[in-house]
Amino acid sequence: MQEGSSLRIYTFPLGPLQTNCYVVANEETNEAIIIDAGMHPSELLDKAGEYEVRAILLTHAHFDHMGGLEQVRKKTGAPVYIHNIEQEWLTNPNLNGSSNWPMIGGPMTTDYAEHEVKDGDMLTLAGFNVQVMETPGHTPGGVSFLIGQELFSGDTLFAHSIGRTDLPGGNYEQLIRSIQEKLMPLPEETRVYPGHGPDTTIGFEKLHNPFIVETLR
Repeated sequence: MQEGSSLRIYTFPLGPLQTNCYVVANEETNEAIIIDAGMHPSELLDKAGEYEVRAILLTHAHFDHMGGLEQVRKKTGAPVYIHNIEQEWLTNPNLNGSSNWPMIGGPMTTDYAEHEVKDGDMLTLAGFNVQVMETPGHTPGGVSFLIGQELFSGDTLFAHSIGRTDLPGGNYEQLIRSIQEKLMPLPEETRVYPGHGPDTTIGFEKLHNPFIVETLR
């Protein structure tokens, strides 16, 4: 949980891949945003049930980030936001990768997202200003969401690492460019909440992430 004036961030590692999914709550208004909706989301929904959920934001449409989407959407009644490039991924198991992992759950599909986002969009949700940053490379339509000094990076940037690019639609050079051009210019104190693993900061990753240190030389 992240302490702040009215902002609280609750992290839930969900499903077999321990995908970080977030409830971003506004304690002042009793509203919240959900960022990513992984498999087996009961714990996420328990916390989300304490708030009026205004939106479900998807950083990208890989199955481990949207495997619980229909359950979460039905329970909360909140609309879903995704980059337009990956709308089709929600309905296509070959694109979202679930057809390639039958041991995890088999093909997964959901309905289309109600809203599409693009780079530079500023969403006003749950009393927060949410900046959309296109950060492709892990997937073609991958985005990061910036709320104040809190960055939700999906599978773009991790503590000490970066997202994999060997899956369909991945592009290593594009991912590095996204990190260099979009994320590294953020203030060093910006806290990063990734799609897997512990949170970190932009400043720490500049100094210690081998993929970033190498490119900054």
